[in-house]
Amino acid sequence: MGSDIKKAAAIITNKGGRTSHAAIVAGELGTVAVVGCGNATETIHNGQEITVSCAEGKEGNVYENILKWDVKEQDFSQLPFPKTAPMLILADPDRAYELSNYPNKGVGLLRLEFAISNSIKIHPLALIETEKVMDEKIKSDIKELTKGYTDGKKYFVDKLAEAVSLVAAAFYPKDVIVRMSDFKSNEYANLIGGKYFEPHEENPMIGLRGASRYYSEFYRKDLH
Repeated sequence: MGSDIKKAAAIITNKGGRTSHAAIVAGELGTVAVVGCGNATETIHNGQEITVSCAEGKEGNVYENILKWDVKEQDFSQLPFPKTAPMLILADPDRAYELSNYPNKGVGLLRLEFAISNSIKIHPLALIETEKVMDEKIKSDIKELTKGYTDGKKYFVDKLAEAVSLVAAAFYPKDVIVRMSDFKSNEYANLIGGKYFEPHEENPMIGLRGASRYYSEFYRKDLH
């Protein structure tokens, strides 16, 4: 989902609030989001030109047509900290150096699933059991992404280490707390080659994810 949101100029949803998944991920990726509109998908039509704004206050607005706006830069360098330690939730390592300039006490949550979807892009098992990938286009995509690597495991480890290192370097010497991937089966299936390895689940939210995935024989392959 992260890569799809990165392509969007704005996100508008019928349901959800400020703490909804869409709002949080959009914020992490620097995408404007207006959530909980109720009837957005009925009111807005394909091809319609609109302007989405979150600059007016607590509620976002969606306007007809493409409007002009003024850009005002703000200096955060002297912003005082509260008694608590504000730490960032970070999904995209490519934004680490940009976000490290915001007032912060480090990264409280680096979400590895988006490092996987943004940096690695290939399903881990598709890198290990390449013989199970039958689609020639998918094989070609994997070969192109892993160019220069003779071992898919090394590609995965190197890319993941690179993503984490990038964030650690950007925020050094502050703490960076890394969370292991919590992708659901449908999200893993969307990775390149993922459809060959992921089960179909009626409700992936309570399925093969988090700790359930890591102790599963299905997923526990040798990555050493």
